[in-house]
Order: sequence, then structure tokens, then C-alpha cells
Amino acid sequence: MKNVTDSFLCLSYWPSAGSFGFNTDILATNPINLSVVLGVLVFFGKGVLSDLLDNRKQRILKTIRNSEELREGALEQLEKARARLRKVETEADQFRVNGYSEIEREKLNLIKLIYTTLEQLENYKNETIRFEQQRTINQVRQRVFQQALQGALGTLNSCLNNELHLRTISANIGMFGEMKDIK
Repeated sequence: MKNVTDSFLCLSYWPSAGSFGFNTDILATNPINLSVVLGVLVFFGKGVLSDLLDNRKQRILKTIRNSEELREGALEQLEKARARLRKVETEADQFRVNGYSEIEREKLNLIKLIYTTLEQLENYKNETIRFEQQRTINQVRQRVFQQALQGALGTLNSCLNNELHLRTISANIGMFGEMKDIK
């Protein structure tokens, strides 16, 4: 092992003119070293790098296809939602128009019903007034008749004596008997 180490040490002392050795000039050796490293990397890493790039490319393409499919699905759902929205808006307009028509119809029916009810109430009021007037007139007639009868009885009782009274009763009984026979 000592021989290998000695040989490397000797190489470092060789002169640079025309012989093989280590060049300690950093500016001259860096491009050479970099080109050798890059050449080795390209030669050995080309397959690995190509596989990595192909895998990455395939994943990106797959992601793009999935995104396109999702976009198409989203567009279809959006179009369906827009169609449903148009349908619902149309139905809402129909309900609104029908609702307004129904409200107007109900309003007119209610007004007619109120007028009919008011007319019936007016008729009931008039009938009640006529009934009460007739009842009052009948009561007044009865009182007037009772007062006239009491007044006539009072006058008859004061003017009639017993004999005249008996004759009047007999005449009335005779009239009632004749009326009974006529029936």
C-alpha cells in the first residue's frame, strides 16, 4: 500500500511539460473536470434521467387528461344546472302569474260575497224593522181597542140600568144564536 501512496506523491512532483501528472491550476482543470463529470453523468444518467422525465411527462399528461375530463363533467353539470335554473325560473314566473290571477279572482269573489252578505243583512234589517213596526202597530191597536172597550164599558155601565142591561144582553145572545144557525 505504501507503493501506491508513494506513486501518487511522485506524480504530484512531476513537471507539467509533456508528461502525465496532476495539474494544480484550478482555472485550467475545472472545465476539463466538469466536462468529464458531465460526460459521465450524461452517459450513465441518460437512461435514468430519461425514465424520470418520461414518468413525469406521463403523470403530467394523465393529470391534464383528468383535468380535462373533470372540466367536461363540470361543464355538463353547469349546463344541466343552467337548464334547471331556466326551468325553475319559468315555473316561478308561471306560479307568479297564476298566483296573481288567483289572487285577483279570490279578491273579486270575496268582494261579491261581501256585497251579497251586505245585501242579505240589509234585507234582514228591513224585515226586522217591518216586523217590529207591525208588532208595535198591533200592540198599539190592542191598547187602543182595550182602552176604547174599557171606555165603552164604563160609559155603558154608567148609562145603563139593570133593565136596559138585560135587554141588551138578550139581544146580543139572540144575535149570536142567529150567527150560530147561519154557520
